[in-house]
Amino acid sequence: MNRKITAAVLTAATATFALTGCGLKEGLTERANGHVKAVGYSTGAEGKRDQDARVPEWVPDKAVSITEVIRTTGSERLLRFTGGTLPAECVPGPAATQAATLAAPWWPQGQESRTDKVCGEWHVLVQGDAVFAFKPETLVSTRS
Repeated sequence: MNRKITAAVLTAATATFALTGCGLKEGLTERANGHVKAVGYSTGAEGKRDQDARVPEWVPDKAVSITEVIRTTGSERLLRFTGGTLPAECVPGPAATQAATLAAPWWPQGQESRTDKVCGEWHVLVQGDAVFAFKPETLVSTRS
């Protein structure tokens, strides 16, 4: 009987330790807030080094005050930064036709419909020294 209790306690402790090490707290936090993650970086170069939520390559390394909201269960993203010059791959293009479902205090409602540049999959708008970018959801649900 004593061995069964000891084994059960050890199993529970091991499971708790393993789940904690795998980011259980972060997973629960993401589930509670709709699978959304917010990140921020001092510079574009710093954001590009983050393997979990990498800033797009077109963001200038010298960009500052980078803030991003990411849907962790899809591809939709909102991005804001200041400074730096957009690279040549960012060309004039149509505004996003898909409305953002993500929200952030720094993202003006409907901003995606005012974008006038395209950087890869991103729709971009430069307003003064602030750059706003929207990447629409590209994942399609197969549920009926």
